[in-house]
Amino acid sequence: MTLEELVPCDSSKMQAVSEAVERVLVAAQRQDRLTVGVYESAKLMNVDPDSVVLCVLATDEEDEGDIALQIHFTLIQAFCCDNDIHILRVSGMQRLAAILGGGEPEPGAEPRDLHCLLVTNPHTDAWKGQGLAEVASYCAESRDRNQWVPYVCLQER
Repeated sequence: MTLEELVPCDSSKMQAVSEAVERVLVAAQRQDRLTVGVYESAKLMNVDPDSVVLCVLATDEEDEGDIALQIHFTLIQAFCCDNDIHILRVSGMQRLAAILGGGEPEPGAEPRDLHCLLVTNPHTDAWKGQGLAEVASYCAESRDRNQWVPYVCLQER
């Protein structure tokens, strides 16, 4: 049984959190507070883990068999738990690419690695109202239910 089968993607709570995640990611990208990519994320967490407020791990069904990616995720999740960083698993890589402007890569260029995204602390309260509190609350509620890495399904629009 997969995570997607256990957690329905169409609940109103899931939809609200999904929209909040999108707002957080868009705001973080606009303010240059978004780190994209597994390798880049690992570098940032090694140098300045206290600046990270949210880690988003994104996969779709076709990524489930990628053992290297799953190992990276396991290590990143452990690091986030040790450093009190909220973690969220999401599906919907096409939607993620659409909201982050990661359309088709230029010819000859590598596609962006959207599997791991880190949102860093803005040091101001200016954009916390743009979904971060809602996402953090969802992560905390999930941990209270012993779901250490909550799941959100990003909806195509």
